[in-house]
Amino acid sequence: MKDSSCPVCRTAEIISGKWTLLLIRDLADGEQRFCELERSLEGISPRTLSLRLRALEEHGIVLRHTYPEVPPRVEYALTDKGRALVPLIDDMRSYGRRWLDCGPPAVEERERAAAIA
Repeated sequence: MKDSSCPVCRTAEIISGKWTLLLIRDLADGEQRFCELERSLEGISPRTLSLRLRALEEHGIVLRHTYPEVPPRVEYALTDKGRALVPLIDDMRSYGRRWLDCGPPAVEERERAAAIA
C-alpha cells in the first residue's frame, strides 16, 4: 500500500523507475542532448529514454529546452528540484564503493584506511 503522506514513499515513487537515477546522475554534469543521454546510458531504448525524460519533466525534476533552429535542438537539464537529488546519488555512490566493492574508494575512505594502517 502506498502512503502518500510518507516523504520516503513519495520520493521513491518518482526515482524508482529503471534508468531514472542514472538520468539524474548524467544530467548532474550539466545540460545534455537526447543523443548524448542515449549514448551514456548504454542499453536504454529511445522510447524508454523519452518516457523517463517526460516523467521527470512532469515532476519538475528535468527542464526541456528547445532551441528555434533547423533542425531543432533540444537539451535537458536538472531543475533546482532535480539538483536537490544529486546528494542522494552521491550517497548511493559512496555506499556502493564502501559496501558493494563498486569502483575506487572515495578519497576520505582511503585517507581513513591510511590513518589506521
